[in-house]
Amino acid sequence: MTSDSAVSWWWEAARPRTLPAAVAPVLVASALAWHDGLFHGAAAATCLLFAVLIQIGTNYANDYFDFRKGADTQERVGPRRAVAAGLIAPEVMKRAMVLVFSVAFLVGLSLLQFGGWPLLVVGITSIICGVIYTGGPYPLAYHGWGDVFVFIFFGLVAVGATYFVQTGTISGAAWACGIGIGALSTNILIVNNYRDIETDRKAGKRTLVVRWGRGFAQIQFAAAHLAMAGVAIWLAWAGFIGLWPAISFELFLIGVGGWQLRRLRSSTSPQELIDLLGATGQHLAIVAVLLSAVMLWGT
Repeated sequence: MTSDSAVSWWWEAARPRTLPAAVAPVLVASALAWHDGLFHGAAAATCLLFAVLIQIGTNYANDYFDFRKGADTQERVGPRRAVAAGLIAPEVMKRAMVLVFSVAFLVGLSLLQFGGWPLLVVGITSIICGVIYTGGPYPLAYHGWGDVFVFIFFGLVAVGATYFVQTGTISGAAWACGIGIGALSTNILIVNNYRDIETDRKAGKRTLVVRWGRGFAQIQFAAAHLAMAGVAIWLAWAGFIGLWPAISFELFLIGVGGWQLRRLRSSTSPQELIDLLGATGQHLAIVAVLLSAVMLWGT
C-alpha cells in the first residue's frame, strides 16, 4: 500500500500477500469435514480467526526481530518493512506483536470446548514458534528451518487441527490435504527468500536458498506443486473427489505451477519476484477454493 496513514502501515506490516497461507488450510479442512458430514460452522470460524491472528502476529514479530538482527536494511529490495522504514517504532511493533498473540491465545482458548486440552498445546506451540521464527537465541528462519515451520504449522497442524475441532478425529485425508497445502504454502517463503538472498546472506540469515542456492529453490518450488498434485491423485483414488474434477485440478496445477516456475527461473529484478510473491499467494488461495469445491461436489 502507498497511502501514508497509520492504518495502511499496520496493514502493510501484516503482509497481506501471506494471509492466504492462514486461510487456505482452514477452508480445505472445513470442506473435508463437510464432505464427511461433520462440518461445524462456529468451530471453523474460530479456527480461521486464530490462524489469521497467528499469521499477523508472526509477521509483526518478523518485522521487529529482522530489524533488530540487521536483516532489514536499506539494501533490502523487497516490500518495505514498517520498523526498518521508520514508520513504526520498534517497541510499538513489539507491543503490537504481544497484543496480537495474546488475542490469538484467547481465541484459541474458546476452541477447547470443541477439542479439549490437546488444542491448548497446539495453540501455545503455534504462538511460541511464531515468536522464535525470527526471535530468540535460535531463530528458526535464520538457521534454515523456516520452510519446515511453514510446512508443519500452515499445513499439517492447521489442516489437522481445523478438521479435529469439527470431527473429533484426524483422518488420512486430513493429513494428505495438510501435506499439499503445507507444501504450496512454503512456496510463498521460497519466493520471498529467493528475492532476499543477498541481504539475508550478509545478515547471517541462513535460509535454504542461502545455504543451497537458487537452483535448489527452483527444485523445491516445483516439488511443492508435485506434492499437491500427488495429494489430488490420492484423494481421487480414495473417492473424496471425482475422476474428471481430479483431472481438471491436475491440469490447473501443472499449468500454473509450470508458469510460475518459469517466472521464478527467468526473474531478473526484485519487482518481478515481488509480483510473483503475490501471485504465489493468490495461487494458494485458488487451489484451496478449487480443492474445497471438488470435495464438496463429491458429497
